[in-house]
Amino acid sequence: MTLEQLEQLLLKENIRMTDKMKNQLDTYMQLLIQWNEKMNLTSITKPEEIIEKHFYDSLLPFFAFTIQGRVIDVGSGAGFPGLVWKIIFPELNMVLLEPTGKRCIFLNEVIKELSLDHIQVVNERAEEHVKQHREEYDIVTARAVANLRVLSELCAPLLKKNGQFIAMKGNHGKEELSEAANALKTLGLQMQNLQEETLPNGDVRNNICFIKNKETPIKYPRNYGQIKKKPL
Repeated sequence: MTLEQLEQLLLKENIRMTDKMKNQLDTYMQLLIQWNEKMNLTSITKPEEIIEKHFYDSLLPFFAFTIQGRVIDVGSGAGFPGLVWKIIFPELNMVLLEPTGKRCIFLNEVIKELSLDHIQVVNERAEEHVKQHREEYDIVTARAVANLRVLSELCAPLLKKNGQFIAMKGNHGKEELSEAANALKTLGLQMQNLQEETLPNGDVRNNICFIKNKETPIKYPRNYGQIKKKPL
């Protein structure tokens, strides 16, 4: 996929990508390729695959869900989806939460090169960040981070009541959803919408939007060792 093809696909969903945004995505892609030679950011390194499997994939939730306000991308990694969201929807107030220091350096470099504002990189784990930022965000999202039972416990406490948690999942998304029923109920999350999409290369995506209908009990999240050992 080229950036021009991405532009046309977004236009079909009434999302307009300006020349400035296209240039920003191109610069982001070049930085990703350069930095990937010295640190592990992505296994996807061909430009056409980065555009399809990272950029286009990151933007799929905007085809189905309303996303606005204060957003946190948990386990942002190389910036997917949070940095892509910020480029195409600059009005978002974005936090990229990433526990690996080297990746945070990369994210800050991209932000600087693209002259993005109202975006912050935080070098913390979710269970640490929540201590000062509990129930602070309108939207919490995560892509390719953990199984939904684990992920929901990390994300739900950061979310305001009536806020949305958007879990970006692959072809096992529905299976994870069914396994996570107890976790979701315990944490105050209710499924609002399930988006099923297929990338041009045939890869299946299941993006799940949850609404937070009650406060998450204060004992969650537990420490990560407990969450991983005994998921809800």
